Amino acid sequence: MVLSIEFLLLFLSVLFLVSLVVTKAGVRFGIPVLLLFLGVGMLFGTDGFGFEFHNYHIAQAIGTVALCIILFSGGLDTKYTDIKPVAGQGIILATLGVLFMAFFTGIFIYYLTQYFFPSIALTFLESLLLASVMSSTDSASVFSILRGKGVRLKKKLRPLLELESGSNDPMAYLLTIIFIQLINTSGTPDYGQAVLDFILQFAIGGLAGFFLGKAGVWVINRINLANDSLYPILIFTCGIFIFSATCFLKGNGYLAVYIGGLVIGNARIVHRRSSIRFFDGLAWISQMIMFLALGLLINPKDLWPVALVSMIIGVFMIIGSRPLTVFLSLLPFYKMNFREKLFISWVGLRGAVPIIFAILPLAAGLEHAHLFFNIVFFITLLSLLIQGTSLTQFARWLDLAKTGEDKSAFQDFDVEFSEDIKSTMTEIVLNKLILSKGNRLMDIPLPDQTLAVMVKRDALYFIPKGNTELHPGDKLLVITNDENALIETYNSLGIKNYRLKRN
Repeated sequence: MVLSIEFLLLFLSVLFLVSLVVTKAGVRFGIPVLLLFLGVGMLFGTDGFGFEFHNYHIAQAIGTVALCIILFSGGLDTKYTDIKPVAGQGIILATLGVLFMAFFTGIFIYYLTQYFFPSIALTFLESLLLASVMSSTDSASVFSILRGKGVRLKKKLRPLLELESGSNDPMAYLLTIIFIQLINTSGTPDYGQAVLDFILQFAIGGLAGFFLGKAGVWVINRINLANDSLYPILIFTCGIFIFSATCFLKGNGYLAVYIGGLVIGNARIVHRRSSIRFFDGLAWISQMIMFLALGLLINPKDLWPVALVSMIIGVFMIIGSRPLTVFLSLLPFYKMNFREKLFISWVGLRGAVPIIFAILPLAAGLEHAHLFFNIVFFITLLSLLIQGTSLTQFARWLDLAKTGEDKSAFQDFDVEFSEDIKSTMTEIVLNKLILSKGNRLMDIPLPDQTLAVMVKRDALYFIPKGNTELHPGDKLLVITNDENALIETYNSLGIKNYRLKRN
């Protein structure tokens, strides 16, 4: 049956709409967004409503482009100042941590299949390949749950988890490619060459990402485009170029595009803020397309034959190899306490990336490739069900969550300044107590270097003067260069419900 473009667009629009609706409902109950997207894809697939999609090469292409965009967007949105205090921990978890995870899990898989599941007994290299495919974690679903439930992590846990999740995919990809090459090698595998290829790909990827990112900044700031809307497209082009050029140079494109995003995102570039917002939306639609395509690709009935072995491996990864990896990797960082390391261990979600990497053995024509894919898919679902739905409660149990409203997110004033302007903005709601000494703006004792710049009354916005009469329920936008003095003034006036945004 040949599908018309009109039918395909209708199908995709319905798929997206259903995904968005169930996502809103699911986040309320702490269900990971990724799991919902995969579930919708499976629902509309062969064993559901009957849409057949079995092209692994197209799925791999979709996943590669989507992952490229997601990593580049993650780099753009990550500030050096946030990750600098946790750079050591994050880099170790994203490199040595992935190696440890693959090694510990691979050994377990080898002995499990050899002695308890002889019908699918895997060789040691095959076991390490399967473990490598699943050795990276997913950040999108983790923080969609935490933000959706209003939970903010204490200390530096959030930037650490973002750094690890955003930068550990390249290591998992390299391990997957190397073990595929070793398995496909006729005769005795050349382990020395494999190690050399590993080092070269990592080195080329890192250097290419840095220098091409610098070149991208130079191009972005010197091309005077006629339309400002074209700048996000120019930055998108730079990201795609960094990835593809690095792959052409035989380097790790995933590492390069993440580092390139970091370099560009932390540089002074024109239209930076609007471009980051553009990429935030682009990253979300990329995740949706990727997750839905992977959900369509799997037949639920194919998961039952591997359910038992997958469940055993998945549980071991959750309570065995992941905690062992985290505690061993973070051993030099003695200032991190047991609770923090335990929570990082629990945030070991498998996501869409392992499923994408599981397509690589299929493309290479390996003997147990379909077995690998089904096991990885099952473990991903298991991880999201167990870890994803319990992350919020686990953070609270360990006293690592700051509950309550996020006071950094303005509700009524969508105002942004250049990052070169160092100031603090606050949003307050006026009440009778605040206006008890007078209902004019000049009657509110704001400190020096502080300015009330805008008032929202119902649906009306206006700029106030000193003699402007204010009413209870008015919302006031205040900007200051002296944050401490302003907060002291708020405390003296009994103002507690204010939102604060630092620039």
